[in-house]
Amino acid sequence: MIQSLQDSVKLTNGTKIPGFGLGVFQVADQETSSAVKEAITTGYRLIDTAQIYGNEQGTGEGIKQGLKATNLKREDLFVTSKVWNSHLSYEETVQAFHESLEKLGLDYLDLYLIHWPGKDAFRASYKALEDLYREGKIKAIGVSNFQIHHLEKLLEFATIKPVLNQIELHPKLTQKELRTFCEERDIRIQAWSPLMQGQILSDPVLENIAQTHQRSVAQIVLRWGIQQDILVVSKSTKPERIQSNAQLFDFELTQEEVNAINALNENHRVGPDPDQFDFN
Repeated sequence: MIQSLQDSVKLTNGTKIPGFGLGVFQVADQETSSAVKEAITTGYRLIDTAQIYGNEQGTGEGIKQGLKATNLKREDLFVTSKVWNSHLSYEETVQAFHESLEKLGLDYLDLYLIHWPGKDAFRASYKALEDLYREGKIKAIGVSNFQIHHLEKLLEFATIKPVLNQIELHPKLTQKELRTFCEERDIRIQAWSPLMQGQILSDPVLENIAQTHQRSVAQIVLRWGIQQDILVVSKSTKPERIQSNAQLFDFELTQEEVNAINALNENHRVGPDPDQFDFN
């Protein structure tokens, strides 16, 4: 379990990834740079974007500004992007990667993910990720929104095992079976939408726990993820939220509180079901 905002965990290939970071899903490109800069100056070291977000250029500008403001080096940050896939070919994946790299203004990515499994249409795309990894252009490769049957198929042909699976995960969707499957195969889980796009913030159980600790509900939920050794990516554009979302390391939930939060699970998604998502 991480103990601070700068704490990292080691992935199976030896790459270290910060346990908590900023995501920029649904953030306009022009807003992204200020949010990313704020996060870096606050102490965040992981920035998560994607091709489909349309804000890689703003993300890159924010990274540039954040590095300048803090005197950090590029290697002090961990930058993730994802390839959007609707039956992507090998060539399209390689092209998408280079376009992302150019927009971000970076020489390499720390992590590159296949964003969605599609209709099991990821073999060629993953082969491209493996080759880009071997060429040293990516420090680690993985997937996003893969269910157990997707991972089983991928592991049949992959020559480089994915280090991470980024999935929707929050108290209403705890994904216990998928988490166990990944843990047994040394694939780290990273949560997206940990606050359920804000829908979780009025839950009475969480409000009660928040009152006990004199914390916000958001802080309780994010701490819940950290205490279960889940990597977490949280989105915000407001400086005060970016800062408060990072104040997670000076309190601890009891096991009873963790159990009470686990009991909120309803297998309820706020994002698409990976088996139903229509890319067209």
